[in-house]
Amino acid sequence: MEVKSLAPTLFLFFLLFGTLTASPTLKSKPHHRRPLPCKRLVFYFHDIIYNGKNSKNATAAIVGAPAWGNKTILAGKNHFGNMVVFDDPITLDNNLRSTPVGRAQGFYLYDKKDIFTAWLGFSFVFNSTQHRGSINFAGADPLMNKTRDISVIGGTGDFFMTRGIATLSTDSFENEVYFRLKVDIKLYECW
Repeated sequence: MEVKSLAPTLFLFFLLFGTLTASPTLKSKPHHRRPLPCKRLVFYFHDIIYNGKNSKNATAAIVGAPAWGNKTILAGKNHFGNMVVFDDPITLDNNLRSTPVGRAQGFYLYDKKDIFTAWLGFSFVFNSTQHRGSINFAGADPLMNKTRDISVIGGTGDFFMTRGIATLSTDSFENEVYFRLKVDIKLYECW
């Protein structure tokens, strides 16, 4: 007789327990984990801006300047209004004289008057035994931050239709003629 009276009690207990655990207000928030990158690459690119005297070594040139600027010296405070195109060597380490594995090709423009910042649009173009094709990047570059993230928006060859994030950090600079960026690329869509 006790078994018969215990069955309805257990049924009600499991029904109540199931209802409480299914209630959205009592559930804990879902924990979203970031996906792990399918590929990670680190490169350095070396930008040498033409200053009127270094045409043999220059890999970048000012192609647009505001009325108060010129095309051989970056404009005054924060370089606002300057547009620079570049064709920079990419290396696996931070040595400018290392063998390049590709070229960083594109442009950046200084887009804020009151803060030192730029907007970048460029590609890493590879043609080596290790990598073939390109990785394309675009995004804001708040230069005063130690690290900055820009979007990987696509690619070709070994990097066909890839997407991800590139973390930029200024590794070195000399006046306003040379700078070296470390680019830590994390790809989340690899084909």
